[in-house]
Amino acid sequence: MLRFGGICLDCADADELAAFYCRLLGWHETGRDGEGWISIAPREGGPVWINVQAESWYVPPTWPEEPGSQHKMIHFELSPDEGVDLLAAVEFAVDCGATVAPHQPPDRSLLELRVLFDPAGHPFCIGT
Repeated sequence: MLRFGGICLDCADADELAAFYCRLLGWHETGRDGEGWISIAPREGGPVWINVQAESWYVPPTWPEEPGSQHKMIHFELSPDEGVDLLAAVEFAVDCGATVAPHQPPDRSLLELRVLFDPAGHPFCIGT
């Protein structure tokens, strides 16, 4: 009856965030409304896409979460392509515009998982 199609990320700058995820994932822009909403999707097609939507009220989440602050509501779990090690994947993400989070989960090896932030401040993980 229903199928999952995509997700919409709020942000302050839709152009910046859409361009970041296009670089990071090798995707392309598939639509925009001229009002701060952009859709991106895999070049080879598929059932999943990301929409980014600029909102004047947007406040980036804090991570790790702190009482009284905007908590993350969602985060992406990404994996390096086959044959790419975690450190190279993190370096690539940084080259695309990500920032490595100063706090990393103390219960996970830095050789297995890294937390980064996209340009809007959304945390995402790259893990093996």
